[in-house]
Amino acid sequence: MKDARDVIVRPIVSEKSYELLEANVYTFEVARSASKPEIRDAVESIFDVSVLRVNTLNRNGKRTRNRRTGTWGKRPDVKRAYVTLAEGDSIELFEGR
Repeated sequence: MKDARDVIVRPIVSEKSYELLEANVYTFEVARSASKPEIRDAVESIFDVSVLRVNTLNRNGKRTRNRRTGTWGKRPDVKRAYVTLAEGDSIELFEGR
């Protein structure tokens, strides 16, 4: 089994993620190879909460152009996980508004 800190890369802080906090949904960037059960176990072990649902989303990196040389590159692909917690559970990491 993978280490929980290898599955969860970082929390996502954006307007959409803060809006989802009202519905008790938290957003994380996760490893590209992580499965939903691995994400569930990682969040439950790191934050000591009960997870109801995990939805994942694969986002392709944007194509970018180097202004100096005119060559093309690409931003990295990212996998996100939307984690719904049980009623009454919360993660204090996101509560620092």
